[in-house]
Amino acid sequence: MEAELTALAVSGATTLVQLMAGEAWTAAKSRASALFGRGRSREEQAADTELEQARTAAVAAAHSGDRAALAGIESQWQARLLLLLREDPAAEGELRALIAAAGHAPERGSTVHNTISGGDIRGPVIQTGTIEGDLHFG
Repeated sequence: MEAELTALAVSGATTLVQLMAGEAWTAAKSRASALFGRGRSREEQAADTELEQARTAAVAAAHSGDRAALAGIESQWQARLLLLLREDPAAEGELRALIAAAGHAPERGSTVHNTISGGDIRGPVIQTGTIEGDLHFG
């Protein structure tokens, strides 16, 4: 059971930091605050403040490409989530719902940078997001 909680906390922290650093944060913020607040307005407000501070740091780290800082932020939220899951088993369902919702949240306006290096590339390179409809090549 502990391994499952740890895995869920890891997944939750990764999702939370990705949301913080991206455009989908606005939609996820209230859900995350409610998760940590556990229905108590004072705790929810405190969580909201902590989440916003972490978001500021995550955005700065993502913008500068500081992966170590992002990993540190993720580690802090992993510990916080693991403690929450141990103290309140009902939080598991809410965290799973947050993770699932994040999987469906579009990241509009995000930037992707890919580098192709090494070897001799002699064909097309295609990068895409969501594709709706038919694709035709040639």
